[in-house]
Amino acid sequence: MLQWHSLRFDELTRDQLYELLKLRVDVFVVEQACAYPELDDKDRHPQTLHLLGVDAAGQLLAYARLLAPGLSYPQASIGRVAVAKAGRGSGLALALMQQAIALTQAAWPQQGIQIGAQDYLRHFYQKLGFMPHSQVYLEDGIPHLDMLLEEIQSSQT
Repeated sequence: MLQWHSLRFDELTRDQLYELLKLRVDVFVVEQACAYPELDDKDRHPQTLHLLGVDAAGQLLAYARLLAPGLSYPQASIGRVAVAKAGRGSGLALALMQQAIALTQAAWPQQGIQIGAQDYLRHFYQKLGFMPHSQVYLEDGIPHLDMLLEEIQSSQT
């Protein structure tokens, strides 16, 4: 069972910041062999939320960054979605995204959520309600596409 923490940059401890940056670098830079600008100043934005999933031993197993509308897209966005190797294969990615979606919708209601998803994860995000919003494009040498989760509740009523 994980504990979920949603924190702004100035609420993160040094250890939490170190662990989330280490997880992001381990997954995106090392595992995916992708050099990209990891530190983009969006982490420190006063509205940015850092979602951390921590196990009973205090190990960070899951992370996502939630951005306010206008920082990356006109809508709110979720990015830097990462699950540590130790947490993979257990449904943790789904739990992480469900938490991230709920928090993003609570923080910025009626804004929709746009993501820049790696193309191989398209079907995973579609199961969560995201729909393709662009053609596939290369970002840092990896095929991506923009996907949009509309404000579902009000559009269906």
